[in-house]
Amino acid sequence: MKKYRLLSFFSVVVAMTLIGMILQTSAQEKVAPESTLKETGVLMKARLVIGTGVENLEPAGVAETFPASTEKVYCFLEATNINQDTEVSFVWFHGQKELLKINLPLKKGPRWRTYVYKNLYGQKGDWRVEIRDAMGKPLKEVKFKVE
Repeated sequence: MKKYRLLSFFSVVVAMTLIGMILQTSAQEKVAPESTLKETGVLMKARLVIGTGVENLEPAGVAETFPASTEKVYCFLEATNINQDTEVSFVWFHGQKELLKINLPLKKGPRWRTYVYKNLYGQKGDWRVEIRDAMGKPLKEVKFKVE
């Protein structure tokens, strides 16, 4: 009877491991696979969007164009497959002018989400946010417009 209990326990462990792998894979597939951060060695994939808020750890009101009446926008980053603890910079540009730079940590692991926001003060025109690695190298950017 002990062999049966041991075998049963082993079967449960194997089943739980497989379920965990399936869940982890499906969670990673939710991140847009086409948006790979190249040559960083730290970040493998990322989702970078601009929205009007963050609700339940997800961006809300995601768009490429916002009315001038929008008070502030959020830049949301979801990174996966982070090989080591690191830091990224969110650099905000209005036209070609750099307005704001905010450094935030990314911890080693399969997935990390973070965001920053910027008050727009009714400034119309072309905007972009650049994500830079700890060495200042641009990794990814997202553009948006205020009309």
